[in-house]
Amino acid sequence: MEQEYITKEKKEQLEKEYAELCGPVRQGILSALEYAKSLGDLSENAEYHQAREEQGKLEERIAKIDAILKAAVIIEKHHSDIIELGSTAVIQKKGTKDTKKYTIVGSEEADMAQGRISNRSPLGEALVGKKKGDTASFKGPLGIMEYAIIDVE
Repeated sequence: MEQEYITKEKKEQLEKEYAELCGPVRQGILSALEYAKSLGDLSENAEYHQAREEQGKLEERIAKIDAILKAAVIIEKHHSDIIELGSTAVIQKKGTKDTKKYTIVGSEEADMAQGRISNRSPLGEALVGKKKGDTASFKGPLGIMEYAIIDVE
C-alpha cells in the first residue's frame, strides 16, 4: 500500500466524514433501500435502482477514506532550507516577473486555487529537495518549464 501524506487537519476532516458516512448517511440509504423493496417488482423499480447506485457510491467513498487513513503519514509545517512535504515555496517562472507561492502537500489535499500542490505533480516533484536560489525544471506539455526558487518557508 502506498503512503498517503496528509496534514493533521485533513486527517481530522476525513475521520469526521468517515464517521458521518458510516453512520447516518449509510443508515439513510439502507432505509431508502428497504422502502424501495417494499414497493414490489425490483426490475422496474426506479427508487430501488437509485438507492443501490447511491449505496455503491457511498461504499466506494468509505473504502477510499479508509484506505487513505490506513496509509496516512501526517505531515507538519516546519521551517527548513530544503523544500519537502509541508514546505511553502515562493517561485518565479523563468522569463517572467510574477511570483507564486505553493505549499507542497499530499495528493489528497492538492488544490491549485489555494496554492497547494501535490508532491506527485510534475512541479511538486521538481521542487522537492531544492532550496532557495536553486532552479527547478520539469518537462511539461509545452516543453521544459523552469522556475527559480525565490524563498522557502
